Amino acid sequence: MADVRKIIEDKIAKNKVMMFSKSYCPYCTMAKTALSNYNLGTDEYKIWEIEREPNCAEIQSVLRDITGAQSVPRVFINGKCIGGGSETKALHESGQLQSMLM
Repeated sequence: MADVRKIIEDKIAKNKVMMFSKSYCPYCTMAKTALSNYNLGTDEYKIWEIEREPNCAEIQSVLRDITGAQSVPRVFINGKCIGGGSETKALHESGQLQSMLM
């Protein structure tokens, strides 16, 4: 689990926006839609679709340890978890997401 934690922590640290996702998840789509309103380059916005990873359950377990929730999406901005799809959408609709991305 230590290796998975390091991989996750590295991804969070190296990307302005890091989303842990599953491609078929409607809440992940909700978060992606909210984030698509911003001009984020591939160098600052990464999505990891974890459902095909052999250690998917372990990834979600580590996300639970880090964030308190193992569901996806888990969206991080500047190293801080802002929540999932509903939270990302609400932050976008309130205008707060834009200031977080500046």
